[in-house]
Amino acid sequence: MLNKLALKFSLVFGDPQLRRRILFVLFALIVFRLGASIPIPGVNVEALSNLFSGNQFLNLLNIFSGGGLSNLSILMLGVSPFITASIIMQLLTMMFPSLKELYQESGEAGRRTFAQYSRLLTVPLALIQGFGLLSLLSSQGVLLPITFTERLMSVVIVMAGAILLMWLGELINEYGIGNGTSLIIFAGIVASIPQAISQLAVNFEANQIFILLPYLAAAVLIIAGVVVMTEAERPVPITYAKRMRGMKLFGGTSTYLPIRLNQAGVMPIIFALSILLFPQMIFNFLKQAAHPTIQAIASFLLELLNNSWFYAISYFLLVFLFTYFYSAITFDPEAISTNLQKSGAFIPGIRPGRPTAEHLGKIVTRLTLVGALFLGTIAMLPLIMRALTGITALAIGGTALLIVVSVALDFMKQVDAQATMREY
Repeated sequence: MLNKLALKFSLVFGDPQLRRRILFVLFALIVFRLGASIPIPGVNVEALSNLFSGNQFLNLLNIFSGGGLSNLSILMLGVSPFITASIIMQLLTMMFPSLKELYQESGEAGRRTFAQYSRLLTVPLALIQGFGLLSLLSSQGVLLPITFTERLMSVVIVMAGAILLMWLGELINEYGIGNGTSLIIFAGIVASIPQAISQLAVNFEANQIFILLPYLAAAVLIIAGVVVMTEAERPVPITYAKRMRGMKLFGGTSTYLPIRLNQAGVMPIIFALSILLFPQMIFNFLKQAAHPTIQAIASFLLELLNNSWFYAISYFLLVFLFTYFYSAITFDPEAISTNLQKSGAFIPGIRPGRPTAEHLGKIVTRLTLVGALFLGTIAMLPLIMRALTGITALAIGGTALLIVVSVALDFMKQVDAQATMREY
């Protein structure tokens, strides 16, 4: 086992192109962490610390900012605007067939155009989120009194920071390894671990040991469950028909089509959190409006969103629905059935064409149900533990742990695939 690991390690760092890709990812993440440590002007540090203590909304938003929100850095919005833009564009594919054709059937050029639309939509969303968040923080006394011009400059700065992170993620996708957006979130969570451990050690009391032990056990089970669910797959047998070409006989071989149990990965969790966070940001901003009716409606909706039961049920349903939604985007039974038929392959006992697509669709639907229930349960588990233990940080830790494990697994699999390709 150690010899195989040593061989794989030498293949990874012995290949110049693969080494260059990994070093580029590290360089991009270092640039991100440096930017996350540069605060915007006029921050009241003491008020900011008091506001973050026990505020679940800001702590969850801090995950997407990669830790940049906790010190109000120029990257305080993180990748949240880009994720929101991606969700909107994906939803629009269900409403407009032309967008769906552009994304799924127009090849690489179509996907590039679709991605460009997402990037353009990120700009106004970053402007809205930046203005709303800065207005909210200013109303809480976190930002010192400044003029309108200075406020506008701060909004432009944080909007530019969000666009910079979007560009950095795209560069990682093109010149590095792995999903750039996920790796940025991953880096922010990992960078916050030492501070979380130190705070836990400072506030730790002897009677909390019986509370933390079940949490640590649950963390180990979550890691094991995520690994199992990520690696699990359903093999669908495939047989290639025999064909005579010239004087030689081709085909007749049997293989299988691997269908992953969790096609969506960690994206449903990220999408669900974005959907939950964006309305809270808007309602927090509207709560400061001068009109009393708008204030009353915004306050009511905020109380509803902050209700633990409503939040937990909404979180579960959004994760469940986004798992099906993202699986439908990443796995197209019709396209796979067509490709199998063109290559002379078929599933034993299933007729080619439409019956094959329906058979694959049923398999994916059943597998996605298991994956959606798993992700939804894992998403709610930290909230349940918070209700049982009373420790607010546990609600953040479970979601962050799920994202970290999934992103790390995906990154390692892509590195391993690149190394194996170069080995052959």
